[in-house]
Order: sequence, then C-alpha cells, then structure tokens
Amino acid sequence: MVFDVIKTKKIWFALSGLLIGGSIIALAVFGLRMGIDFTGGSLMTVQFENAPTTDAVRSSIVSFGYEGTRVQSTEGGAFIVRLPSLAEEEHQAVLSNLEAQFGAFEEQQYQLVGPVFGAELLKKAIWAIVLVLTLITLYVTYVFRKVSDPVASWKYGVITMIAAFHDIIIPIGLFAILGYFLNYQIDSAFVAAILTVLGYSINDTIIVFDRVRENLMHRSSAESLEETVSKSVRQTAVRSINTSVTTLLALFAILFFGGETTRAFALALIVGIISGTYSSIFIASPLLIVWEKWSRKA
Repeated sequence: MVFDVIKTKKIWFALSGLLIGGSIIALAVFGLRMGIDFTGGSLMTVQFENAPTTDAVRSSIVSFGYEGTRVQSTEGGAFIVRLPSLAEEEHQAVLSNLEAQFGAFEEQQYQLVGPVFGAELLKKAIWAIVLVLTLITLYVTYVFRKVSDPVASWKYGVITMIAAFHDIIIPIGLFAILGYFLNYQIDSAFVAAILTVLGYSINDTIIVFDRVRENLMHRSSAESLEETVSKSVRQTAVRSINTSVTTLLALFAILFFGGETTRAFALALIVGIISGTYSSIFIASPLLIVWEKWSRKA
C-alpha cells in the first residue's frame, strides 16, 4: 500500500477530509466538556485509617455522581481529591459516602479553588502555540531553501502545519463525541497529550520531507517530482510505522492497565499518533505533488 501512496492520493485525501469534517462538526455540535482544571472546584485532603487504592477512592466519588474527579496519593498515605464545586450539603454527603465505604478517616483540608487553566492563561497558551507553529514554518522554509525547485521551500512549512492541524483536530473531535455520550472531560492531561501529539506530528512530517529534500538534491534530470516523492515515502514509511507501533504498544498498556486517571490521556495520544503517522505518509507527501500541479496550471 505504501508504494501506491502518490497514485492513490485521492482516496487518502477523501478519508482525511471525512475525518477532519466529522471532527469539526462534532466540536461545533457537542463542544468540549471542560473538567475542573478549567472550571475550578473543591479540593480536599483525606487520611484513612485503612488506606484504599487511589482508583477505589476515585471510583467511589465518581459513582456518587461527580465525574471528572481527580485523586492523587501523597507520601504520607493521604489522598488529595479535586472535584467539582460542592455546596456544604454535597460536601458532607461525599464524606459520609467515603466513610461508609472505606471506614474512618480524617479530613485534613477542604477549600474551594479556582481553575488551573484560567481564561487569560488559556488565551496566552493558544497564542504561544500559534507563535511556535509560525516559527517552525519559517524554520522549515529556511532549511528547505536550497530545494525550492520545483516546490517553493515555504510550501514545506505550510504543509507541515496542515498535517499538524489534521493530527490534533481528530482527537479533539473524538473527545467532543466522548464528552457528550460518555462524559469524558478535558483537563490538563488532555492538553499535555495534544501538545505531545503536535510535537510528534511535526517531527514525523519533517523526517519524510527531509528525505524528499535529500533525494531532490541528488535526483537525475529524468526523474519527476512524483517519482522522487514516492521514493522518499518508501524509504521512510517503514521507519515511521515501526516507531509508531512501538510507541502505541506502550500507550495501549497504559490504556488498559494504567487505571482510570491515565485512560483519557493514553487514548488521546493513541489517536493522535495514529493520525500523525497517517498524515506524514498519506497526506503531507501527496500534498507536495498536488500543490506543484496546481502551481503549473495557475
């Protein structure tokens, strides 16, 4: 299949368009269910006489009706519990539920806290990402300046960003669907996963483009751009796929055995890395050919 990537590019473009379109529609229709990292909530620290597991404490509170609860154990055996904002009656009901399930405990701290990601911080983070992506585009343009024929060097940078957008919009769209139907929430772990996918995607795409650059600099006059790009994809596809597979094996282990608190993080990474590998091979490289043909007709 790798050998026919360029010739069958319409199929890959159609599939990508379907995935991107579906993700954007899901995001517009369902939106994202923000977790307490974005909305704020309650913070309590509890110390049990007979300490249960972290997952057991979290499951108990979630089953009581508070989705998105995060539980972290401390070195002293206490648990830091972050959950949605509670009225005092709800607070006491949660404590009673914990005591009924796990026995006597001491509540060492309870307070209402603001969001970890405030509106201003989120705005600055988005602008920082935009700035970084712009700088990466300029850097790729500079690195590829010696192979501007037949494809202008700046187009490599733009296509890298298109592939990156493809790779992050798909997991975001998926979590919009999961949030609506399964109450998956967006928290700091999801943000970290998206940033990781962004870096992975850009790196994978540039690896393929770097091989295109090398082959363009040493190609014969009889070799077309399509043949050069196709050869470059064949030379790098196995490496990209093998790297992704080994990464995915670790992530699937986290997904199935890592517990509830890491499941959403692992799922976002899995979807993003799969889409990143797909876009580097089946989207970014064929786009070079399509763009070059459009430029000829213009």
